[in-house]
Amino acid sequence: MSDIKERRFLVDRMLGSLCRYLRFMGYDAESANAYSEGDKKEDTVLLKRALREDRLLLTKDRELASRGDEQAVLIMDEDVIAQVGQLSRAGLIEPELRLTRCSICNTNLRRATGEEIEDTAYAPDEKDELTFFWCPNCLKLYWMGSHGKNLEKRIKKGQEES
Repeated sequence: MSDIKERRFLVDRMLGSLCRYLRFMGYDAESANAYSEGDKKEDTVLLKRALREDRLLLTKDRELASRGDEQAVLIMDEDVIAQVGQLSRAGLIEPELRLTRCSICNTNLRRATGEEIEDTAYAPDEKDELTFFWCPNCLKLYWMGSHGKNLEKRIKKGQEES
């Protein structure tokens, strides 16, 4: 598998928060939520996709994890920070906030234009010394404000506790 910063994931539907955290940390993390619920073949489809796309499947399903062998990881904890800690201790991720991917759709972010910043109602009034990023798919604006700093603290605290 590629370098740790380039590692790619496929995340089962029970791990939506972990998927978003992985994206905040800059990882290419696709969600199984794109598949329709109740499909009896979903596990097989997920395993095939993980292999085909060289993605590590993250799941809370013991049977699916055992079927996936080295291509799957059983996530043990319910708490997302503990889940991040599990992946970090296993050497699968570097837990740091990068803001390079959209947390909603997984698209690579780019620098936001002045017009995109000004046209976004939720952009902060104080823009000095902030760097803004834009998702060209979701049309969502990102920046490292208090929410990002709190997220970064949670991730770091989780590492200290593990």
